[in-house]
Amino acid sequence: MNVWNDIQSFFINLPWVDIGIAVLIFVLIYLFRDLFTKYLFRLIIKLFSKTPTPLFTNLLLSYEKPLRFFFSVLGIYVALIYLPLSPGLMETVTTIYRCLVIITIGWGLYNYFSTKSYLFTNMAKKIDVGEDSMMVPFLSKLFRFIIIALTLTVVAFELDYDINGFIAGLGLGGLAFALAAQDTIGNFFGGIIIITERPFKKGDWIQTPTVEGFIEDISFRSTKVRTFEDSLVTVPNSTLAHEPITNWNEMEVRRIDFTIGVKYSTPKGRLQNCVARIDNYLQSHPQIDKELILVRFSDFGQSSLNIFIYFYTIPTGWVDWYNIKEEVNYKIMDILKEEGVEIALPSQNLYISSEEEEKLLLHNKNNTEIYTSDR
Repeated sequence: MNVWNDIQSFFINLPWVDIGIAVLIFVLIYLFRDLFTKYLFRLIIKLFSKTPTPLFTNLLLSYEKPLRFFFSVLGIYVALIYLPLSPGLMETVTTIYRCLVIITIGWGLYNYFSTKSYLFTNMAKKIDVGEDSMMVPFLSKLFRFIIIALTLTVVAFELDYDINGFIAGLGLGGLAFALAAQDTIGNFFGGIIIITERPFKKGDWIQTPTVEGFIEDISFRSTKVRTFEDSLVTVPNSTLAHEPITNWNEMEVRRIDFTIGVKYSTPKGRLQNCVARIDNYLQSHPQIDKELILVRFSDFGQSSLNIFIYFYTIPTGWVDWYNIKEEVNYKIMDILKEEGVEIALPSQNLYISSEEEEKLLLHNKNNTEIYTSDR
């Protein structure tokens, strides 16, 4: 009531000359607002747009409308300061002005943390998430909620409201929410771990104990993986964050290794020629990495002399890798044929008496070499 009485007394006893000067002050500041927003503000934005990082430029653009509102508030405040207000009324005007300044600052930050701001668009490009990903809208809403809560809290403090109970309520509410949404929070922080460590990106081929396939989308809660069966698996981020992840797209080269078994009857010279020719072929192949190529007569198998072949292909894609592997196999077949070397098949030497030979031949269905006692 005291403030209302001060206002009535103020308007009754106020000189009209002072009112006219106050109105003139407001009009001048209002005109400056239009001048500032149309010319000076755009000039400042143009100057800062030449900087390598458009962060500050986007921050200024976020404050374009709040600044227009602020100049209106400033005009009213300066005009009221000129008038001979009572101390109580002046204190009320100053409090309202501070609250409006706080709201202006919060308004600009609220605009800055929109989904189309430079901060989030740049983050989306770096982590390579899809346009329909929920991560950017979620983070935008989270930051905006924090800004609104902080703005209202500071305004309430300026108006001398007791905010201790409100803060305590937020703490209890936050604790209850955290307990009720442990899985969601775990998935969210798992998504943050994936974003910061970047073990994979959209389109990568990954393998984990849970799933194997290609990354289709990364959101704040889960990651979508397209399997080789063309099914879509949605994996919670908290699961991926605690599993070993093999990213096959990070291969610089891709390995091929196998063993060829040739017959024990192969002469030493022919075996050496095969090893040398296969090695020379791999060394001259343009799509095979030259850092490590092994072609060696490795060991004596149960039914063959084994040649071990080990090398890496430069292309790492599945189709290209298989094409090179097929090409190498055909060439090895040609080399073995040209050298007169045969691939060994699993076989046994069975020695029997001549009386049993005829009976055994009738029942022999395996590739078994038979030696009689007469030989």
